[in-house]
Amino acid sequence: MDKKKVIAIVCGGDSSEHDVSIRSAQGIYNFIDKERFEPFVVELKGTTWEAHLEGDKRSKVSREDFSFKVGRRTVHPDFAYITIHGTPGEDGILQGYFDLIRMPYSTSDVLVESMTFNKFTLNQYLKGFGVSVSESLVVRKGNEDLVTDDEIINHIGLPCFVKPNAGGSSFGVTKVKTLEQLRPAIALAMGESDEVMVEAFMPGTELTCGCYKTAAGEHVFPVTEVVTHNEFFDYDAKYNGSVDEITPARIPDDLRDRVQALTSAIYDILGCSGIIRIDYIVTKVTGDDGKERDRINMLEINTTPGMTATSFIPQQVRAAGLDIKDVLTEIIEDKL
Repeated sequence: MDKKKVIAIVCGGDSSEHDVSIRSAQGIYNFIDKERFEPFVVELKGTTWEAHLEGDKRSKVSREDFSFKVGRRTVHPDFAYITIHGTPGEDGILQGYFDLIRMPYSTSDVLVESMTFNKFTLNQYLKGFGVSVSESLVVRKGNEDLVTDDEIINHIGLPCFVKPNAGGSSFGVTKVKTLEQLRPAIALAMGESDEVMVEAFMPGTELTCGCYKTAAGEHVFPVTEVVTHNEFFDYDAKYNGSVDEITPARIPDDLRDRVQALTSAIYDILGCSGIIRIDYIVTKVTGDDGKERDRINMLEINTTPGMTATSFIPQQVRAAGLDIKDVLTEIIEDKL
């Protein structure tokens, strides 16, 4: 029998979603085919890199080759399954490291990760391919006074969203309804990112759709409808259950097909790898003929989506009639 490939499930990171990432890692550890692979959870926090061992023991991970000790055995992972939400696993930094040590990993490459992590840059890039996005602008730390409050509101309008521009979480996001709320919201978002995006509010139906492609083929998952009980899909809604997640979404078949086709197209435009999830808002627009139509607006792309049992992707995998264990095996073996 062939020796099992060692899979490092890399989690933690340096964002506010450190602990959420650890939950995703545990989900992947539970899902993965242990008859085929030998998985280890590896947690990163700043310059502290540790492999989780049995009995709550930890083993220091070498930054030279990502190896670690289990008793007298030196473990050299064959593959990194990255499930860090935020830096350094979702912005290209960790991918660059793994490229340098020649270790295959589960996500897209450095360029794709850094671009999708920067919401404003991603929006401007995809606009060139005809993808509809909300109107937005960026305020940078140290240059907050380059644009006045009135200029922001005149360009973006009210209500609007103020969010960290480079970030993988729902922390620091505010729905701004009045001029007086604008600067405190910008200051809050600055706590998560040196760049803040101010984005026009779009009323509509929120949807999310996952996708992955390998040499064996492509899988675009069923669409999920997101109905938050809060003002918007914030951290409390995302992680504390203040939301209804309906898979498959209660939308017409033609709209479902358009969302799935757009998800697949964006995956190819960017040259993504591994599982991604794209969030959308569907708004109503009136055409020249006076008829109302659905416009699909991209909100953001998540390249290391949550992987707990109740996260969107496992939900969509189940709805597609697939086994998450087989999905993970296909993604890993496609890179090995």
